[in-house]
Amino acid sequence: MSDRVKRWLIFVLACLLFVLSQFYRASVAVIAPELIEELALDTRRLSLISASFFYAFALMQIPISMYLDGIGPRRSMTVLSLVAVVGAIIFAAGHSVAALVAGRVLMGIGMACNLMGTLKIITLWFTPRYFATLSALVVSTGTVGNLIAATPLVLTAQAIGWRNSFLVMAAVNLLLALLFYSIARDRPSAASAHAVPPAASTALGDIGRNLLQLIRQKDYWIISLGTFSRYGIFAAVQSLWAGPFLIQALGIPAVSAGNLLLLTSIGIVVGSPVYGWLSDTVFKNRKGVIVSGLITMGVILVILTRLSAGTGMLVLSILFFAFGFSGSAGGIMYAHIKERMPPESAGAAMTGINFFTMIGVAVFLQGLGSMMQYLHPDDSLGNAAFVDAFLFCAACLAITTVFYLFTVETLGKKK
Repeated sequence: MSDRVKRWLIFVLACLLFVLSQFYRASVAVIAPELIEELALDTRRLSLISASFFYAFALMQIPISMYLDGIGPRRSMTVLSLVAVVGAIIFAAGHSVAALVAGRVLMGIGMACNLMGTLKIITLWFTPRYFATLSALVVSTGTVGNLIAATPLVLTAQAIGWRNSFLVMAAVNLLLALLFYSIARDRPSAASAHAVPPAASTALGDIGRNLLQLIRQKDYWIISLGTFSRYGIFAAVQSLWAGPFLIQALGIPAVSAGNLLLLTSIGIVVGSPVYGWLSDTVFKNRKGVIVSGLITMGVILVILTRLSAGTGMLVLSILFFAFGFSGSAGGIMYAHIKERMPPESAGAAMTGINFFTMIGVAVFLQGLGSMMQYLHPDDSLGNAAFVDAFLFCAACLAITTVFYLFTVETLGKKK
């Protein structure tokens, strides 16, 4: 098999592993009624079960950032994916909160390397010119996992039960992990058209020096702030607060609200490759493309605060699709950080900002809820509470945008 063919096969398998990651992180939402009924859960324990994946995922970025460049994506992704198989089985068999949390923690650990490993594969197997396009395609493909975790999971759970559904996913996970290990290689065997960085040292002293070099970079912290705010706000709105806003504040029927959230996911699927193409080919620019996405997200949130009951579905459809579309510009941040850091530290740099990405989700999910409860104790799900929450998010995006203007544009320029 030629390297040209092999690189695309490896890329497809890596993308499928990332689809699994997106599925696992979103899957609790639609089986929540069954979990509440079977285990008599309250909202605190249900949120603990859901959040445990994100905390484990985020914390795993620390060792991944230390070792991915040295160990390589093939072994890292395979071993951790097998951990996720165990987690899915434990979750499927769990009859207590502790067991379900343990299963979700293992799934979070197991899926923690799939995005960063895939981006590292792109770095090693493809020319730098197409990194933003391919990384955006990865993010877009991964959104399929969110879609599978919605209506398809509901239908499967109704047919065979949610526990058997997760056993099926564990089997799929195992098959993909074994296929990936048998086919994937960390580097092309033939001479490639671009310079492939050597494997980084796994000695702790060398790792420490590389990380020190990383954290001394101003742009590392600015880009990390960017992904913290951008994805934290996006995920908090899409996965939790948009639903109550539409149903409680605007009086939208639940099914229609679900369709609007589906449009947001479709916006990501469409927007990710478009933004990658605009960045790589049309504008040949990273910073400007990212900033445009941040500004658009903030403007949409402000517009949402001006809506009232009776707003037409066409207007809402455009806004929620555009929110997903503009939010997908944040995927270019991975290309930006990769180009700002030395090649041997690319995996550590991208993994580092992924830590801030996932922590951002947890902070905005819980923080917005606490703020709404504090400011509006008698009506925390009323329109005024959502206005304050969305304006706060828009302000965070505005501040992030100002900081991002001080990053260095890298595409076509020397560091």
